Amino acid sequence: MLDVRVRSQVGFEPEPRGSHPYLYVDFRTLHSRPQSAGPVSARNVRRLLSFQRYLHSSRFIRGIPASNPLGYLLDDDYTGQAKLMLEKVGNWNFDMFLFDRLTNGNSLVNLTFHLFNSYGLIELFQLDMVKLRRFLVMIQEDYRSQNPYHNAVHAADVTQAMYCYLQEPKLAETMTSCDLLLGLLAAATHDLDHPGVNQPFLIKTNHYLAALYKNSSVLENHHWKSAVGLLRESALLSHLPTEDRLNMEERLGSLILATDISRQNNYLSEFRAHLDKRDLCLTNGGHRHFILQIALKCADICNPCRPWKLSKLWSEKVTEEFFHQGDIERKHHLEVTPFCDRQSNSVANIQIGFMTYVVEPLFVEWSRFSDTRLSQTMMGHLSLNKQGWKEGRDKQEASTSRASEEQRTSAAKDSNSKELPQGSKRS
Repeated sequence: MLDVRVRSQVGFEPEPRGSHPYLYVDFRTLHSRPQSAGPVSARNVRRLLSFQRYLHSSRFIRGIPASNPLGYLLDDDYTGQAKLMLEKVGNWNFDMFLFDRLTNGNSLVNLTFHLFNSYGLIELFQLDMVKLRRFLVMIQEDYRSQNPYHNAVHAADVTQAMYCYLQEPKLAETMTSCDLLLGLLAAATHDLDHPGVNQPFLIKTNHYLAALYKNSSVLENHHWKSAVGLLRESALLSHLPTEDRLNMEERLGSLILATDISRQNNYLSEFRAHLDKRDLCLTNGGHRHFILQIALKCADICNPCRPWKLSKLWSEKVTEEFFHQGDIERKHHLEVTPFCDRQSNSVANIQIGFMTYVVEPLFVEWSRFSDTRLSQTMMGHLSLNKQGWKEGRDKQEASTSRASEEQRTSAAKDSNSKELPQGSKRS
């Protein structure tokens, strides 16, 4: 069953909704409307203007022929510093925040289009470039920019990380063109329409998505079905045989569902077992797909493995989003999710725990699988960043302890000074 992103010919299909009193969370509601109805939604206006801007700036719309068939959609977008950055898109130090500024907030569109082009996927799958550009614009618009972390910039960052992993020798030598297409699509859409709160929040507030997906991989199912809806709306793959298209949609779902953090130990145990047995064979389609799942999982949580400057910024953004959820929970007298409680937690403590129990175990196994310079670089950054957070936490605790001691000393002095006159008076 497709949800919010499956459209009818006359507008948006409605999505069933349960009782959800927490309307301060901006969950999008889409309603079907007749063609004669009033103005289109603000999001559709943004989409239309974004797409028209791309077309208007192209040589194609002005009827100027180009020797490079891709040139008319690339010329005006890929200029200056942004173009220079894309020449080094495989660099692990790639600064997605800077790239997003240089592309005027269009990092996901420009990066993904560039990667499709560099892999030759447009020609291999005979993709219509106008449909592709429209599809990417729709993806970018359907990420919620008000989310501090789960937004289009995060999706672009995960896509760039996925590209780095696909360039690793073991993957580059074995992945098929279909694997590459699905890997990039999954990375770009893996958090599509993320509401900025986690699954337990949706469940305890009786959100309609929790009911729709029976409290199981709620967000991941929503991201997947949303992506499929956009694929169908854009008709990007409509020229492919139905069986092939449906198979690709299912494989896309399998990749996105693998990012469910609650299933982390299942994937990690299976990955570790394969490595222990040394039975991974990447000429086997099932094994290749499993490695794509692991690669996407790594890409999704790789921020602690980036250079400190980038890693710290991502950490602050995700913690801001966590704390915002905690504030909502406290305001409405809900049980506050432990790592979302700003009163009892800090960025440092959350990151140290995340690195220790989630990131490090996965990347240790990835390094066993792909023992390359990139893996060594990531593990090096992970170690340094973890130490950086520990040192920052220790300094903060020491500073807090000194401040408390000074307050106690000051209070004691004030107490003594007040007692002296009384004693003098009695004498």
